Amino acid sequence: MSKVETDKPYLQPDAAGHFGPYGGRFVPETLMHPIEELIAAYEEAKRDPAFHRELEYLLENYVGRPTPLMLAQRLSDHLGGARIYLKREDLCHTGAHKINNAVGQALLARRMGKTRIIAETGAGQHGVASATVCALMNLKCVVYMGTEDMRRQELNVFRMRLLGAEVVGVEAGSRTLKDAINEALRDWVTNVADTYYLLGSVMGPHPYPVMVRDFQSVIGREARRQILEAEGRLPDLLIACVGGGSNSIGLFHEFISDESVRMIGVEAGGRGEALGEHASRFAGGSPGVLQGTRSYVLQDENGQISTTHSVSAGLDYSAIGPEHAYLHDIGRISYSKASDAEALEAFQLLARLEGIIPALESAHAIADVIKVAPSMTSEQVIVVNLSGRGDKDVNTVAGLRAE
Repeated sequence: MSKVETDKPYLQPDAAGHFGPYGGRFVPETLMHPIEELIAAYEEAKRDPAFHRELEYLLENYVGRPTPLMLAQRLSDHLGGARIYLKREDLCHTGAHKINNAVGQALLARRMGKTRIIAETGAGQHGVASATVCALMNLKCVVYMGTEDMRRQELNVFRMRLLGAEVVGVEAGSRTLKDAINEALRDWVTNVADTYYLLGSVMGPHPYPVMVRDFQSVIGREARRQILEAEGRLPDLLIACVGGGSNSIGLFHEFISDESVRMIGVEAGGRGEALGEHASRFAGGSPGVLQGTRSYVLQDENGQISTTHSVSAGLDYSAIGPEHAYLHDIGRISYSKASDAEALEAFQLLARLEGIIPALESAHAIADVIKVAPSMTSEQVIVVNLSGRGDKDVNTVAGLRAE
C-alpha cells in the first residue's frame, strides 16, 4: 500500500475522509454502520503483515506486476521534444489497472466474512476485474451496468458473464455509470449483512477514495523506481486520464511531494462545450454532493445532476474524486481535457507508431501528450499512464469510422 511520507496535510484526509472541503460520508443512516465496519477492517488489514503478503503475492503472480515502463521511441520521435514513457497497465491481467484495486478489496471482503460482492462499471473493466477476483476467491458477484454502456461494451459484458457474474442492466437516467452506482448503493442498503460493495474508483463515501487510492498507488511506486533506473532522475511530467480518478491518482500519489514533477489529469472533452456534451468537471462543474462524497460535479443552476457525454464509457461520469478536487484547488495538479475527436486520433496514432491499441480512456492521456510533448526539450521526460488496452473499444471505433 502507499508508502508516501505523510507529513504534509494534503497527502491524507482527516478522520472523516475530508480533503479540505471535499470528501466525507454523505450516505443514508442504514449505511453508516457498514461503512464504520469497513473502516475498522481496512485499518486492521493495513497493520497485518499477512494481508500484505497475500496481496503482494497476488499482484505478482496473478495480476502480473510489476508492469513495464516502456520508452515509446517512435511516438517520441514523431512528436519531437520530450522522451515519452508508457506505464503499461494495459498488460495487467484483465487488461487494465482496475484489477489492482479489485484484488485488494476482494481480500478485504473475504477477511470481513462477506460472501457476496456487488460492483458498478462503466467501461466494463472494473466489472471484469470484480468478476475475475470473485471467481478466484469463490465469491458471488453482481455487477450493475447502464444499458447504454452495455451496448458500447458488449465484449466486457460477455466476459463478466463468462466469469460467473450476474450483470444487471440499469435503464434509469442516462443509463451510464452514475445510474449504475445508484443501483449498487440501493442493493448495498438492502443486503448489508452478507454483501460487500467493491467500488471501482476514488469516489463514494470515506473510506473508498483513500482505500482505492492506496491499492492503486502500486502504479506510482513502480513507475518511480523504474524511471530512476531508466533515466537516473524523476520525470518532468506525469499524464493520466481522469474519470473518477483511480488510475491517475495511482500514478500521481507517489510523486505528490516532489515539487519538480508536474502532473496533468486529462478529462473527457466530449463533443462540445455545452452542459451534457462533455464530462469535464473542472471546466464545466462546481462543488456539490453526489453518491456519497463532496467534489466537483456537473450540475445545472438548480443543482440537478447533468447528463454527460464521452466516446469513452469509463470517463463518462458527472463527478470526480474528492482528492482530485482538492489537489486541483491548491494547484498541485493541472487538469486539461481532450475531445472525442482528439482521443480517436490518439488511439490510431499509438496503434500505428507503437503497435499498442490503447483503451479510449487512455487515448485521452495520449491526446494530451500529443499537445505538450513537442513544446518540451529532448532532455525532458514524460511518463503517461496507459491505463488499459483497447480490445473493448475496437467495435466502437470501427463504428465511428464507418459513419
